[in-house]
Amino acid sequence: METEEKIIISLGGSLIIPEEIDVDFLKDFKKLILSQVEQGKKFVIITGGGKICRKYQNVAKELSTPSNEDLDWIGIASLKLNAELLRVVFGEYAHERVIADLSKDVPMDKSIIIGSACEPGQSTDWDAVLAAKSIGAKKVINLSNTDYVYDCDPRTNPNAKKFEKISWAEYREIIPKEWNPGLSSPFDPIASKEAQKEGMQVMIINGKPIDNFAKCLNGESFAGTVIS
Repeated sequence: METEEKIIISLGGSLIIPEEIDVDFLKDFKKLILSQVEQGKKFVIITGGGKICRKYQNVAKELSTPSNEDLDWIGIASLKLNAELLRVVFGEYAHERVIADLSKDVPMDKSIIIGSACEPGQSTDWDAVLAAKSIGAKKVINLSNTDYVYDCDPRTNPNAKKFEKISWAEYREIIPKEWNPGLSSPFDPIASKEAQKEGMQVMIINGKPIDNFAKCLNGESFAGTVIS
């Protein structure tokens, strides 16, 4: 008997709400995920906060002196809103509630489980690793607006080197050592440390065009970075 395939997706808020809610992306994402569900696959999808999160955090910093914990609570609230949207978008295929604490038993009664976050000091990447540990998965797909892992920021350095494959040791050398709210990193430092410890493989993929993500799900060659 074949083992049921369970896939963890960390869905970056930059894809859900880059400026306004990206309805076209969500339509394509829903169609692709449901086509995979028809093949018998199950998904745990953890959402990010996106631009709305940054807007709220920036206003908080302009009008007050929030702590990192304060900023994290704002982030958690914003990604929970995105998570509830996604749960409703998938309707009957999704578990009836968003799962905040992914370190505990994750119900797999439905084909799609939507996750959020429950406490400050971590990112959706960390929650994706927790979900993978909870259900015994060894692969996490990180979807964002980033094409690859680079040795430096390609937006400011046109000579940035991209990696199609990279070890955890090499990857952790080129990212910040500490987590803080709003950190820009393909996969955050705390989550990376735990993923390496657990022997997980993480795939960094740009969610657009959706066809590239489909190739990954179908086991075909795709544009992106594999960290292992």
